[in-house]
Amino acid sequence: MKNRIKVLRAERDWSQADLADRLSVSRQTVNAIETEKYDPSLPLAFKIADIFQQRIEDIFLPDQKA
Repeated sequence: MKNRIKVLRAERDWSQADLADRLSVSRQTVNAIETEKYDPSLPLAFKIADIFQQRIEDIFLPDQKA
């Protein structure tokens, strides 16, 4: 699943560790989500949306496969 977390994080000048602290997850989890190696659970996706004050569907985008 594509996502805009890296961009949203950069706009706030947050490191992966900063975001991880806010989410109560490891920095490795943030990295895995950003690099699309891991899709967050629904509760974590809601938490991410809340932190960035965005809708989930504005952060997470479905893969566009032909």
